[in-house]
Amino acid sequence: MRFGVWAQKVGWGVCRWVGGRAGEADVPPPPAPPPPGWWRTEAPAQDGDRYGFRLDGGPPLPDPRAARLPEGPGGPGAVVEHERFGWRHPWSGRPLPGAALYELHIGTYTPEGTFDAAAARLRHLADLGITHISLMPVCPFPGTHGWGYDGVAPWAVHEPYGGPDGLKRFVDAAHGHGLGVVLDVVHNHLGPSGNPLPAFGPYFTDTHHTPWGAAVNLDAPGSDEVRGYLLGCALSWLRDYRLDGLRLDAVHALHDDGSPHFLAELSAAVDALAEQLRRPLFLVAESDLNDPRTTAPRTDGGHGLHAQWNDDFHHALHTALTGESQGYYADFARAPLAALAKTLTGGFFHDGAYSGFRGRAHGAPLDLRRTPAYRLLAYAQTHDQIGNRALGDRLAAGLSPGLLACAATLVLCSPFTPMLFMGEEWGATTPWQYFTDHTDPELAEAVRAGRRREFAAHEWAGHADDWPDPQDPATRDRCVLDWSEPAVEPHTALLAWHRTLLTLRQELPPLTDPDPRHTAVRYDEEARWLLLRRGPLRVAVNLARDTTAAIPVTSDGPDGDGGGPGGGAGLRALAGWPEARVPGADGVLRLPPEAAVVVLGP
Repeated sequence: MRFGVWAQKVGWGVCRWVGGRAGEADVPPPPAPPPPGWWRTEAPAQDGDRYGFRLDGGPPLPDPRAARLPEGPGGPGAVVEHERFGWRHPWSGRPLPGAALYELHIGTYTPEGTFDAAAARLRHLADLGITHISLMPVCPFPGTHGWGYDGVAPWAVHEPYGGPDGLKRFVDAAHGHGLGVVLDVVHNHLGPSGNPLPAFGPYFTDTHHTPWGAAVNLDAPGSDEVRGYLLGCALSWLRDYRLDGLRLDAVHALHDDGSPHFLAELSAAVDALAEQLRRPLFLVAESDLNDPRTTAPRTDGGHGLHAQWNDDFHHALHTALTGESQGYYADFARAPLAALAKTLTGGFFHDGAYSGFRGRAHGAPLDLRRTPAYRLLAYAQTHDQIGNRALGDRLAAGLSPGLLACAATLVLCSPFTPMLFMGEEWGATTPWQYFTDHTDPELAEAVRAGRRREFAAHEWAGHADDWPDPQDPATRDRCVLDWSEPAVEPHTALLAWHRTLLTLRQELPPLTDPDPRHTAVRYDEEARWLLLRRGPLRVAVNLARDTTAAIPVTSDGPDGDGGGPGGGAGLRALAGWPEARVPGADGVLRLPPEAAVVVLGP
């Protein structure tokens, strides 16, 4: 078996066996090593053998490309022979257009917090109408429980979840249910504990800075190898674990002044792999830049990513539902339904206009005629938007079932690719709080202090004594989904409503039509109703607490300037919360408070 490591900073390196082979001799490199900084050698090895690299006579360090760290970050790597895994389900892939994603955290989806336990719950998602699971990061991090964004080994899989084979079993089981799997990967920084990369080479640079410190080196000396390291890692997830896509965390923190940009290089490599494997693969970016270049084709000077999260849609919907106006919600709270209408028809709210929260102009216009609407992800809740609140409270903690149903209607009937956060489909009452398991006491205390500073900067309700301690095991335990909830009201009804909407999305082509000319929005800010038209479909919500809305449904043509005078004739109610209804003979839909309806017309 070949072993190799890029160690530009050292004079020499050897492979040292540990664990069951600890007494065996070190494996030195050949007399004339290949390209500068690389140390390569061959030695007999098999799956599970543990090893590390000694640099200039120092202690063994974990292989930066190790696919398994049985003892966690900082411990020795273990050989993984990917070809040994016995895949049971053939898989030709599921493309992004028409998809419905479900963000899932392995450690809290079940009490056990393992891949195998989560796999046992996959039938629930298939029956719900989900097409793809979006896994939060699974790379190794300190301790047992955490969000995963402080991982330190980008090629490996967290051992307490089940390691590499556990992830493969999960993906295989998902494919057996017809579900694709997308993995959240973090290329913009590594965790502060157990990170060996600085000992090997210039993986980081002071040329740029990020909220986590020095930036990953994408354009300074030595960056060719760092880029290759990240590209190889991304392709390994898609190839060796049969994943269907990657979600790229905070790409705005990937600072790269080179050409081509790292993201363009990555998307080109993924497109080439998709062609080689003959199945669709895609990349979804998290970005707060509102930059159309993120998803624009590489031939047009873009990065060529296949989709991006759309926080503007979330912020507009959140303010419309809750009335909150603190922090970045302030720009949307001035006229939330107008903001929501703008995102539904234009994608971005911040499209070059002034942002009061930022104190400057932000973003650029997105042309949905050239960028299909499915390239934007729409959501009412995510791990970030819940977990970065002081109490980790979901929408269900403060909204009625009716408003939760309205939120689901707007997300699942929007022109965009919808995404739910785990448990949202039944209005889960369990919070989603920030939790860690750092073994370094100083780091643990620094995390506690940092979170309290963040919370203090916001106008969160509740006394500071209520803020959860990230290091307290009870914080994680509170976040575990309660699987008894879907069997009791109002959770049962909310779950049925989500299933209904996802079924309509699968069966009605207008709900996945990306053409912006077939989407129009009308609203009344004061009366708090909104009407979304998708071709022949009318989707209406009334967000008012105690007022019936009078919504002129049939006066809304595709261009928003008028339609036929036929009143409610020919309209059919497909679904409604709390009940389905159609407009009267005058073409006006009288919708009760906190209600939603989907109507099909001629």
